[in-house]
Formats: sequence, structure tokens, C-alpha cells
Amino acid sequence: MIQRKSQREIELMHEAGKLVAKIHKEIAKFIKPGISTLEIDEFAEDFMKENGAIPAQKGYQGYKFATCASINDEICHGFPRKDKLKDGDVVKIDFVVDLNGALADSAWTHPVGKVSDEAQQLMKVTKESLYKGIEAAQAGNRVGDIGAAIEQYVEKYGYGIVRDFTGHGIGPKIHEEPNIPHFGRPNSGQRLKEGLVITIEPMINTGIWPSQMDDNGWTARTVDGSLSCQYEHTVAITKDGPLILTEQDDIN
Repeated sequence: MIQRKSQREIELMHEAGKLVAKIHKEIAKFIKPGISTLEIDEFAEDFMKENGAIPAQKGYQGYKFATCASINDEICHGFPRKDKLKDGDVVKIDFVVDLNGALADSAWTHPVGKVSDEAQQLMKVTKESLYKGIEAAQAGNRVGDIGAAIEQYVEKYGYGIVRDFTGHGIGPKIHEEPNIPHFGRPNSGQRLKEGLVITIEPMINTGIWPSQMDDNGWTARTVDGSLSCQYEHTVAITKDGPLILTEQDDIN
């Protein structure tokens, strides 16, 4: 069932989103070669707790960490680990904050040291595609308009748009209806109504789109070993247009 949020609920989720944005900006300051994703995970969890929040992902369907940390060809749901990040890696950090019962979810791709031109372009296109999708998230539009906007922007680069994982409704549960694919046809799917809160989170590969699962049952990676990037925001549908609840540019 699709749950639309009240203005007060959106305000509370926005506060959670501001904390998510602040954590991502802090993580960006210290990611460098020699840091482990387990250290990043511990930092994020400590930061949440110091600010009165809890890591909503920890314990979700048995997941053991506060964050997902996916490196290079890992698409999503990578486990934080002790292995050190290397110069040229790209790492996707994804987490959900629960602040006083309100949730916010965002993933961000961080470069490690000096990354290749290929990685820089993939990061740029993936991030821009996120904002193309957000622009289409207008009350009265449909879910397919979001995916179509992303697909139309990405396809000219020849990249693969991951189809096995989608955005979703959020709050009070981490994953709610509707699913938000990052490809699709304009004017198709469910109508976007005021009060709906969703995540838009395109996962884009330099190679083909299909994924394969690791033996841990969580981590998805590209089937051809190609690089993958992801950017995600939590977005509220309002009468005045989409409101990004996890926007980093608004955070000092």
C-alpha cells in the first residue's frame, strides 16, 4: 500500500535527511587510499548515535552493518570490510538514518585518490541522471516519467542502467511501494501524488546492465566486471515540485 505523508512527517524526514547529507559530506573529507570501508561504517554509525539517530539498516532482514559499501564493480549492498581502499577505487556508500522514527536514505559515490577519466565521466553522468529523474518527479506525473528521464539521458553514453534494483517509497519502513525503476516509458506507471516520499537511486554501469549476486546473498556486482556508480536522494512530492530531503548543497 502506498502511504502519503503529512507535512509534519515530511518535515521530520527532512531533519533525518539533513543528518544523512552531513554524514556523506564528512565521509567525503576523509576517504583516501589506506582507509577501510569498515572504518567508514564505524564512523557513520558513531556520527548517527552522537546526533540522536540510529542506523536503520542495521538488523534489517539480518543485515549486520550501518552502511553498505560497494567498491568498483560492486553495484550495491557491499559489506563494509577491513580491506584498504586503493588509489583509483570508487566506493558507493549507502545508508538509512532513523531520527526520532523518521527515515531518510541516500547513496553517494566517492572517488578514492585520483580516479580514471572513465570513472570521472561515469560518476558525472550518473549524478546528473539522478537530478534528471528528480526533475520529472512532479505531482501529476507518473513513475515511468522518472525512469524515462534517466534512461533518455544515460542511453546516449552507451552505459548500462541496472534493472534488478530500483528506487522505492520510504517511511515508516525502509522499503515501501511504489518501486521506482530507472528506465521506462513516459506517462506510464502509478501517478505521483502530493505527500509521496520516494528514493531515486540510479545505478549505472560502464558495461552491460545485468547483475550477479555474491555468495553472501547481499552484494550485487556487474556480470562483466565493469565499473558501477550510484547516487541516491530521498525526495518528497509536493505541490511546489520535488523536495530533496537529503540534499548536500544545503548543509554546511
